[in-house]
Amino acid sequence: MSVLVPPEKGETMNPVDDLAAVLDSTSALVAGVSRWDAPTPCPEWTVRELVNHLVLGHRLFTAVLHGEECGSLDPRTSDALGADPVAAYRDAVRGLVSAFRQPGVLERVFEVPAGTVPGIAAVHLRIVEELAHGWDLARATGQEPKFEDALVEREIAFSTAKLADLPAERNPFAPPVPVAEDAPPLDRLVALLGRSPS
Repeated sequence: MSVLVPPEKGETMNPVDDLAAVLDSTSALVAGVSRWDAPTPCPEWTVRELVNHLVLGHRLFTAVLHGEECGSLDPRTSDALGADPVAAYRDAVRGLVSAFRQPGVLERVFEVPAGTVPGIAAVHLRIVEELAHGWDLARATGQEPKFEDALVEREIAFSTAKLADLPAERNPFAPPVPVAEDAPPLDRLVALLGRSPS
């Protein structure tokens, strides 16, 4: 089963490279946080709790990809950030990218919170999660997210195709909200995932 949007002629795409690029951009947002208790577009989370959620998600996927038990990853009861949230985030990012770069991972099948998926789909799930929460983080901290438009467009195509396949009880996103067709790609993606860009 292929979940990749076909590349443009002459272009090769590695979704793990896309993931690494998105994580690098979000790392810059995390490093730019000045107020960790600020509210976010996710009403139940502060900035710190949002970043904690991302780190726990990265660790969960890293454990799954290594065939390990992941333990408690409830962001309400697990603090993965400690005294240095930026270092904790970067450490989780390194582990996640390394896990996805293992030989054969993209062809194997894994049980993740969204269900049983091939590794290639798991990469896209992490990219979409990171793009959405990167947008949340940027909004909460007054920063400008720097995600490549072409990359975001690929994840819009992935999300449009795959959200319909998720059972309602496993869909982590709200229903889509209206957005202008000519809106920037990141605004269109977050609107697809139930956030209001305005």
